[in-house]
Amino acid sequence: MDLIKIGMFIANRRKMKNLTQFELAEKLNVTDRAVSKWERGKSLPDSSIMLFLCKVLEISVNDLLSGEVVSMNNEELEKKLVEVVKAKEDADRRLLALECIVITLSIIILLISALISSYIPMADWKRIVIIIAGLIVCVVGLVFCIKIEQVAGYYECKKCGHRYIPTLKSMWASMHMGRTRYLKCPNCGKKSWQKKVISKE
Repeated sequence: MDLIKIGMFIANRRKMKNLTQFELAEKLNVTDRAVSKWERGKSLPDSSIMLFLCKVLEISVNDLLSGEVVSMNNEELEKKLVEVVKAKEDADRRLLALECIVITLSIIILLISALISSYIPMADWKRIVIIIAGLIVCVVGLVFCIKIEQVAGYYECKKCGHRYIPTLKSMWASMHMGRTRYLKCPNCGKKSWQKKVISKE
């Protein structure tokens, strides 16, 4: 799958519709940064909004994944869609594994900095610098992990079963236990403890 070709195709179709990146982003309820990443071939649109993007650009999913207007039978199209969904799920699993590694390393570095500053004789200013360095690494790791948790997979509403990707703002504001977060569902509007799931369906 040629992401650069797909990105150029999205950009050309958007321009044909006289839409700016910001206007297209608003229609899809994503950021203009996300649209920019698609158009530069850095990522694919999420499967949850792919159909709506195709509707806005007046193309088929097959056209989108091919990076041009094409004709293809249903069997080939279905195969391509399955490939895209599987690739996203695999990438999400790798991201969530990376999240575990990053948070573990961040905590280890913080603990090591605390132990060093507590038990090794040194000037007070050196202790402060070591502790601050450990805290900075831990905070950066935490921010990175929250971003990974937001984009990898979906959260499933306990009330209506809707699966979606929450906003980064709602992730920061929510209480959580592991990968279960107390979030407001954009579909039914109710708050519940929602679990992280990998697949859209």
